[in-house]
Amino acid sequence: MANIRLIRRRIKGIQSTAKITRAMEMIATLKMRRAQERGLAGRPYSDKISQVLADLAALSRGTEAPHPLLQSRPVNKIAVVHITPDRGLCGGLNANINRLTASFILGQSVPVILITVGRKGLEFMRRYNRDIRAEFSQLGDQPSLLDTLPIARIVIDDYTNGVVDQVYLVYTQFISTMVQKPFMKQILPVEPAAIPQAQNVDYIYEPNPAAVLGELLPRFVEMQIYHAILESIASKQSAQMVAMRNATDNANELIEDLTLMYNKARQESITKELLDITGGAAALA
Repeated sequence: MANIRLIRRRIKGIQSTAKITRAMEMIATLKMRRAQERGLAGRPYSDKISQVLADLAALSRGTEAPHPLLQSRPVNKIAVVHITPDRGLCGGLNANINRLTASFILGQSVPVILITVGRKGLEFMRRYNRDIRAEFSQLGDQPSLLDTLPIARIVIDDYTNGVVDQVYLVYTQFISTMVQKPFMKQILPVEPAAIPQAQNVDYIYEPNPAAVLGELLPRFVEMQIYHAILESIASKQSAQMVAMRNATDNANELIEDLTLMYNKARQESITKELLDITGGAAALA
């Protein structure tokens, strides 16, 4: 009977866990849709500003000294903006993005400083005593551009003042609901993309291309960081939804196995009691 009571207690506990994971899956699904809309809505703007920036850089080339954010120099120190969620329960997403940044740091021959966005990345880097320049957390599931401007300001100031010579952005790129890819790209110095001939447009800039470029470059860096954070949030919600769905399914399978075990144990107990009663009645006769 003690075994039956133990199985019954385990079934109730797993049923409670399944209810929690099911509720978390539903919440993550709702947040995922909103995060996907915000992340996907920013992609056309990102593509367009990259196209305009490439055109401006081409027009300004050779006219005067390049903008500080376009200047390349010997690399003596690298900065990495490391973007992770604040919480777990999202499968292997945190481990994958932390592994990508850690392998990059180990492969460098120059010092690397970190700007962490998200508590999970901060905890991982502190555990391995990495050089953390700044930390940002608790941005929420719907941060605005103003919330991310301090991150961009540190990056731009450090590069302009020569504190670092390269800046990389590491985040999780949202591919689909089932696929989230750890991604790294260089954001400073800015390297304008080549414009396809079919998309080459003859823009008119006022007062001049160099002045517009000087105003656009900081906005471009701010947009890159903000868009990466939106992609990371969408990836986190998708990964959490899938992880909670798998946890619920596993809990339900375990409940079925325990229910079968409980029925077998209960049947054995009833059979044993019947045999005892029958044996006792035969002894009295």
